[in-house]
Amino acid sequence: MLDLNEIRNNIDKIDSQLVELFEERMKLTTEVAEYKIETGKKVLDPAREKAKLESVKKLVKNPDNVHAIDDLFAQIMANSRKNQYMLLEKMGQTLREPYEAIDEINKKNCKVVYQGVPGAYSYAAMINFFGKDVDNFNVPTWRECMEAVKQGKADYAVLPIENSNAGIVADVYDLLQEYNNYIIAETYVKIEHLLLGLPGTDLENVTAVYSHPQGLMQCDRFLDTHKNWQRISQANTALAAKMIFQEHNKTHVAIASKEAAELYGLDILKSGITDQEGNTTRFVIVTNTRKFVKNAQKMSIVFETANEAGTLYNLLSHIIYNGLNMNKIESRPIEGNVEGKRWNFRFFVDFAGNIDDPKVMNALRGIEEEAESIKLLGNY
Repeated sequence: MLDLNEIRNNIDKIDSQLVELFEERMKLTTEVAEYKIETGKKVLDPAREKAKLESVKKLVKNPDNVHAIDDLFAQIMANSRKNQYMLLEKMGQTLREPYEAIDEINKKNCKVVYQGVPGAYSYAAMINFFGKDVDNFNVPTWRECMEAVKQGKADYAVLPIENSNAGIVADVYDLLQEYNNYIIAETYVKIEHLLLGLPGTDLENVTAVYSHPQGLMQCDRFLDTHKNWQRISQANTALAAKMIFQEHNKTHVAIASKEAAELYGLDILKSGITDQEGNTTRFVIVTNTRKFVKNAQKMSIVFETANEAGTLYNLLSHIIYNGLNMNKIESRPIEGNVEGKRWNFRFFVDFAGNIDDPKVMNALRGIEEEAESIKLLGNY
């Protein structure tokens, strides 16, 4: 019968040898990095790594171990690259673009754009972050918000990026990738849907309800108790409230906010109609200059990778390797008509960190070297 303790002792000896050999290998890869710094060669050499993996697999005697050896050496080489990226950053060989570090956002002397009309949740988010006295204007679409910032017509735009119940606002994610605007801050607005109507409205006589599609969806349980009401979608909740005010029809009601009720002189017919309590929307504050607040603690990036096994894991491993906490990842398909990129994806990632933190610099360096493309969306 095998002695378990003896087996474990033998494993410990082998592990000790593996650690010693690994450290020796990493020392050699440091020398390789120094050579690449001097010669300007890239860290990642896909052809070299592929050949290396094929050669080590040929050394395997037990066919059952081939896959494990392939995975082991892929990780060893990945760690070697990460060590080299770290050295490159330490030596000043950074790929980072210049940026401006500011102490705080000047919320008084600025102009802000938001999508929708006064009373919309985007309006509430703007007031929540900048205050009621901020110089502002509104536009019909999120794209026009981004254009206004791009063209300098506004210093900042307020855009919804995700809802705790409905998930991401996909179109805004796509716009963040498309435009060279940057997230500089975020703010949260608790979504408290209210049933609004003209003074004197009787629920027994109501025939139609207006709201944004999300507003209707998020109050589905309440609306199911009034199945005879026609559900009519509007561009946003505040516009729905405005429609009730303009129509002056007491058989029509709206699902909107308290701010919308106040703006358009509507009565709150019923509160607490949202399906889930704690419904919250996260908004981002976007500007057209590459500037970040000095104490920023969240990074947002987007990168592209081919639809191949292991590529996403390899890129995310740079965040893990540097001990950074990733708190969000979303995927968006790249447009199908882009030549050679059908079925490829963009990945939007949020993780904790500051752009001046060496760990963040190392992680970004590794992703930039190995992704098909990467874009910094903001540090806030």
